[in-house]
Amino acid sequence: MDPGLFDAPGSATTSGVRRTGGGSLHANTHASAPLAVRMRPRTLDELVGQEQLRAPGSPLRRLVEGDQPMSLLLWGPPGTGKTTIAAIVSQQTDRRFVEVSAVSAGVKEVRAAIDAARAELVAGGRETVLFVDEVHRFSKAQQDALLPGVENRWVTLIAATTENPFFSVISPLLSRSLLLRLESLSDDDVRAVLAQAISDERGLGGAVAVDTDALDHLVRLAGGDARRSLTYLEAAAGAASSQGLDTVDLATAETAVDRAAVRYDRQGDQHYDVVSAFIKSVRGSDADAALHYLARMIEAGEDPRFIARRLMILASEDIGLADPTALSTAVAAAQTVQLIGMPEAQLTLAHATIALAVAPKSNAVTTAIGAALADVRAGKIGQVPPHLRDAHYSGAKKLGHGASYTYSHDEPFGIAEQQYAPDVVLDRAYYQPTALGAEAAIKERWERVRRLIRGSG
Repeated sequence: MDPGLFDAPGSATTSGVRRTGGGSLHANTHASAPLAVRMRPRTLDELVGQEQLRAPGSPLRRLVEGDQPMSLLLWGPPGTGKTTIAAIVSQQTDRRFVEVSAVSAGVKEVRAAIDAARAELVAGGRETVLFVDEVHRFSKAQQDALLPGVENRWVTLIAATTENPFFSVISPLLSRSLLLRLESLSDDDVRAVLAQAISDERGLGGAVAVDTDALDHLVRLAGGDARRSLTYLEAAAGAASSQGLDTVDLATAETAVDRAAVRYDRQGDQHYDVVSAFIKSVRGSDADAALHYLARMIEAGEDPRFIARRLMILASEDIGLADPTALSTAVAAAQTVQLIGMPEAQLTLAHATIALAVAPKSNAVTTAIGAALADVRAGKIGQVPPHLRDAHYSGAKKLGHGASYTYSHDEPFGIAEQQYAPDVVLDRAYYQPTALGAEAAIKERWERVRRLIRGSG
C-alpha cells in the first residue's frame, strides 16, 4: 500500500497505527497526490472488475449499503482493489477508520486499537473499521489479538492478503470473517481504469492524450494491477508534458517507464508463436532459448498460471520417466505461482524451466498412452479376464470371478505370471522405455517384469 494513503488532516500515526475520521479517506486528492490515490474509487459502482463482489445482494454490498457489521478477509493479487474496498466501507458507512500496519505494529498496538474502538462504540455508538493490510505478515500472537474485537464486533475488521489465507491466517480468525476472493483485473478492466484517469478531472483531465499503442503497452506492463497501471500512466504523461507534447506515444511510454514494448498479443499470433517456441526450446534442451521466451512472456504480462500449466504438461509429455522428478518440479512451480504470485514467482518459473530443459528427455509416456487410446478407439476392447473381475459381491464366485486370481505379493519378486490384458490386446507392448536418464534403469526392469508376467522368461 502506498505510504500515507489514508493520511488526512488531523489524522494521527503512532506505533504503526493510523487513524482517520470517517469521510476523510479521500481527502488526499490534491494535485500533487499520486494519480493512483486521486483516482481511487469512491463507491462500489466506481470499482472496476470484481463483478461477483459488487452484485446486488452480495455480502460486500450489504455491508456497504445496509451498514451491516461483519468482518472481511480480502484475498487477491496486488492492485485488485483490496485497499479501495476498505476505504469504500469506511467512506460510505461513515465509520471511524483505523489502519494497523502489519509490518510495524505489535500485539500491544493491536490491542490498543481495539480498546479505543470499543471505547468509541460505548461512548458514542460509532463503529470502527480496522484495516490490516498484508495480514499474513502478522504473527499468530498478533492475529490472536484481533479475535476479541472481531468476535464481539467492537470493530469491523477488513484484513487484506496476497497469500493464501488457509496457509497464512489462523483458523479462528478465518472462521469469524467472510472470505472474499478478488481476481486479477483483465486487460479490458485496466484499460477502463486508464481511460477514466485520462479524462477525469481528478486525474489528467484530458490534458494529455494517449496513443493506442502506448495505451496497450501500459496495459500489458500493468499485469492486471490497476495501481501499477496508473503509476505508469502518470510517469508517461509527465514525460510527455516535459517535452511539450500533448500526446503520449509509444516511444514516450517506453522511455518513461524504462521498459521496451514487447510485441505480444495474448489473444493473437504472438501468444501462440512465443509459447510454441518456449515449449520447443525446453523440449530441445536449450535452457538459454527457453529462458528468453519465458522472459518475453513475463514482460508481456502473460498469466503465470498458464506458463506453469504448460510446464506440467511438458514434464509428462517430453520427459516422463527419464527424470521422474520433473513432474514434481513442475507441479511445485504451479503451486508456488498460486501461493505467492508475481513478481516473485518468476524465479520459480525460471527454476522449473531450467530444470526441465536440462533434464533427459523421453516421450515414451506420450507414445504409450497414444497407442493404448488408438486401440480402444479402434474397438479393441475385449472382455476383462474372469480372474481379474470383481469378486466381492454375492454370487460372483459362481460366475467364476476371481477364481484363479494369483495374489502378486505371494509370488517370488512380488510378480505373478498371469494374464492381465484382454485377449484382443494381449500381445501389445504400449510402453517402450528409452535408455535415456533414469528411464534406462526402468527399461531394464520393465523388460524383465514383462517377461515374468507373460511367462516368456
